[in-house]
Amino acid sequence: MSGSGSESKTELCEMGSTEVEEPGKSGSRRPQVLFERYVQPCVAELLGCALFIFVGCSSVVENVPTTGVLQPALAHGLALGIVIAVLGQVSGGHFNPAVSVSVYLSGGLRIALLMPYILCQMVGGMIGAGLAKAIATPESYANTSGGAFNIVTENSQVVRAIVAEMVMTVFLTMTVCMGAVNGKSCSLLAPLCIGFTVAADILAGAAVSGACMNPARAFGPAVVSGYWDYHWIYWVGPLAGALFTACLVRLLLGDEKIRVILK
Repeated sequence: MSGSGSESKTELCEMGSTEVEEPGKSGSRRPQVLFERYVQPCVAELLGCALFIFVGCSSVVENVPTTGVLQPALAHGLALGIVIAVLGQVSGGHFNPAVSVSVYLSGGLRIALLMPYILCQMVGGMIGAGLAKAIATPESYANTSGGAFNIVTENSQVVRAIVAEMVMTVFLTMTVCMGAVNGKSCSLLAPLCIGFTVAADILAGAAVSGACMNPARAFGPAVVSGYWDYHWIYWVGPLAGALFTACLVRLLLGDEKIRVILK
């Protein structure tokens, strides 16, 4: 990785570059390099995830019935696009364990950062959900299970919900990997495209599964509100979608640096 070593959008599009330190300076710069490579990206993931999930949960808790799913869709999409644009140069702007898994499997994230990213995202999810609870009225918070996903209420809905979560996550992770990791299709508009993808997914699939696409977004409000019904769906569906995306990128859609066949 280049520069500071963080998985920024620019760096992910230049995966072949490496940092070369001048002789004699590696020891003096080591604390700075470690800070920029490991501490800053994790802090960015925690902060960005907390802000994104705070806005997302609040938009659900305070949703006006007349707006339907439009309010949460716009809130989630705009918030995600903003935090990616602001913090993406520090961490790559994942804010989602499924995205981190797909980016890692596509060659855009070091293994040393995968689990720290996921842990920071989970903590950020709890912080964001806690802040949403702090500003909500008890009645509105209870009526919406604190922004936790409560769409699935019986076993007959499980298969539909898993398939919906998987397909919507494929759309999201494909946008991330092709727009921010794959050098051939990397775009400066990636934050905007990713935010629009989340908004479109919510508009399309909120009535089926709630359109989570993000285990951290499900985990945070589940912890704070204590609502765990069918919570596992929001891990299985998104992670399956992330794996499917990684296969597509590595085998078919990736450029020569990413593709593992016909290089």
